[in-house]
Amino acid sequence: MEIPLDERIDGITPSIEQFREFSEAPDNGPVVMINLLKFKQQASDGSGTGAEAYGRYGAEALKMVQARGGHVIWMGAVGQILVGDPADDWDAAAVVQYPSRKAFLDMVTSPVYVAGHKHREAGLDRQALIACAPLPTA
Repeated sequence: MEIPLDERIDGITPSIEQFREFSEAPDNGPVVMINLLKFKQQASDGSGTGAEAYGRYGAEALKMVQARGGHVIWMGAVGQILVGDPADDWDAAAVVQYPSRKAFLDMVTSPVYVAGHKHREAGLDRQALIACAPLPTA
């Protein structure tokens, strides 16, 4: 699989090693992605606020998630850091489930996703994206 990382943006895109590790991990069913988002005050492309630019990305990304059998479990504003470093102030959080790692990889390597990624880059100051899989049952 081709890794779509022509130019890595620190805090927004994965390193080649991170992407490779995700793509080579066992694909045994659903993967849940926890997104922690910090928006720029102003979008770097001059198109409004960072949150507005990210919203343009999110509207298109949601269609692609659903087309691959995924769905948003929850999305909302971050109110406070109860445990952890308060300096890591996040603006929003989203929990998105994909039917498989393959479905996620198919999405992020599609030409449509790559074209819309500019809005994500324009709007985000930084992000944490955490891939989660169900715990094995005994």
